[in-house]
Amino acid sequence: MYATEVSRYVSAPPAAVYRALLDARAVADWRVPDGMTGRVHAFDVRVGGAFRVSLTYDDGRPGAGKSTDRTDTYHGRFAQLVPFEKVVEVVQFDTDDPRFAGTMTITTTLVPAGAGTTVVIVHEGVPDAVPADANAAGARTALAKLARWVEAAG
Repeated sequence: MYATEVSRYVSAPPAAVYRALLDARAVADWRVPDGMTGRVHAFDVRVGGAFRVSLTYDDGRPGAGKSTDRTDTYHGRFAQLVPFEKVVEVVQFDTDDPRFAGTMTITTTLVPAGAGTTVVIVHEGVPDAVPADANAAGARTALAKLARWVEAAG
């Protein structure tokens, strides 16, 4: 297991970014690596509230998914919600493959920065079977999409 950290400046205030972190429609768009499509199955925004999300490879390459042949599904709960400052999620992949088993923690911190926000995402407890560079690249892509989402809504 390992941890990654990525950050990005977003030209939107922390309140706007926080809302996008907790909006199921927004999450289905921004928290999806390139080449995948997101689907939010459940999203109960409260401390202890559960969520379930699937990410499906668009190119249909067999054997790429952690949950099914071409899909990564994960579920979890909101462990901490600090309005306009922090979201902590505890997640697990839906998988029978022991290489991807285990609990991960995703902490998203919002730091006011001028007229915008620096968003910091830390993934802890990432299974070693997930390449660290791919995890970091996926998080950077997600942050870029989050920036586009909140900046367009602004």
